[in-house]
Amino acid sequence: MTFLKNLKWSTLPTIMALAWPTILEQFMQTAVQYIDTAMVGSLGTAATAAVGSTTTINWLVNGTISAMGIGFLSYIAQSLGAKNETLARRTSGQAVLAALILGIFFTALTLSLAPIVPALMQVDASIRGEAAKYFFILYAPMLPRAAILIFGTVLRAAGDTKTPMLVGIAVNAVNVILNYFLIYPTHTVCDITVYGAGMGVSGAAMASAVAFTVGGIIITIVLFRHKRISPRGMRILPDMQILRPCFKIAIPNMFQRFGTYLGYVVFASMINSLGDTATAAHTIANTVESAFYVPGYGMQTAAATLAGNALGARDKQRMSDFSKVILVVEIGLMIITGGLLFVFAAPMMDIFSDDNAVIALGTSVLRMVALSEPIFGAAIILEGIMLGVGYTVKPFIYNIIGMWGVRILGTFICITFFSTGLVSAWGCMIAHNVVLFALFLWCYLRGKWNPLK
Repeated sequence: MTFLKNLKWSTLPTIMALAWPTILEQFMQTAVQYIDTAMVGSLGTAATAAVGSTTTINWLVNGTISAMGIGFLSYIAQSLGAKNETLARRTSGQAVLAALILGIFFTALTLSLAPIVPALMQVDASIRGEAAKYFFILYAPMLPRAAILIFGTVLRAAGDTKTPMLVGIAVNAVNVILNYFLIYPTHTVCDITVYGAGMGVSGAAMASAVAFTVGGIIITIVLFRHKRISPRGMRILPDMQILRPCFKIAIPNMFQRFGTYLGYVVFASMINSLGDTATAAHTIANTVESAFYVPGYGMQTAAATLAGNALGARDKQRMSDFSKVILVVEIGLMIITGGLLFVFAAPMMDIFSDDNAVIALGTSVLRMVALSEPIFGAAIILEGIMLGVGYTVKPFIYNIIGMWGVRILGTFICITFFSTGLVSAWGCMIAHNVVLFALFLWCYLRGKWNPLK
């Protein structure tokens, strides 16, 4: 109790002002998955498996692009902390260049790989065609998706967390409306004929693709009109004075996220080999859980921004004060969300599936992972603080150890040699979270991550 009383709670309003719009934005992004999974779920287990079978590829691509955004976030936050808005605007111009290059690159890469991705993911042969079509349509608008990811991070670095949140709301609104008309065939509601395209899984992909395009256009317009960090008039060609320090932060983070999300792909591939029931249960459980750890990632962005601001201002005390408060708040939030996940696991699974076997299996793994949510949240915050000050190499090493040395190796051993199923795989995932927390806590307490110490 004495520890809690000694915390600098006056920093809490600043933390929450940055965090709550980002948390809501993350909920909006998660809602896209919820909506697609729920609306397609009414078409059956095979349709759910087709939509969810390539979800981890989505994490891989988005995570790699977002990692570049972290480099710009840290540098812009430090520039604004040092009250150098010109440098922040120059960095924003380089973020535009990065969005263009990454958007074009990943468009070409994902569309060319679409026909073979389901096979690589060991998706059941009966749904590979639908899964490939869904994947292709979803990734056609990769350029606006890159804009949402990178420009959203740039705006958050300047303290504008509301715009990315509002863009997320717009994306979801468009997605829900188009889903309804594109997924289902023409039908009658209260004696009123509602026309529909009846495109099923492909309709869900089309709706999401249009929604992402609308979001990308909106956030680009907002960035160029921003008073403090608009890239208008700034150099869009490569500026190594800006890119060099951004790359120093971003590249280790990109390798970390690529390695981590590639691990998710391998993890999902092993689970897909267990059959449709395990794949559907894993897909839905992942979707459900993602909403409950959203507060963690929302607070992580606030932690990274505030750490960068404190470093730019060379304010050692501010760094110490906010990091302790945000860590305590995060653990408290994740205890609450973990408890809710444990209690409502079965009803949440029931929303997305009518298959009793899928619901029972998904409920079991969700209740397991609910118990580890607080330590997972603490690890996320500690990582965010380190990324905000540009300390990226150790987080890269820790994440690779946790993913490949614990989760992937453990799951491979359980499935291959002991023929255990989804429950053991999620047990390895929880062990991964525990190891990650222990490594980040050890690093944080040593203090070598802090340039001001």
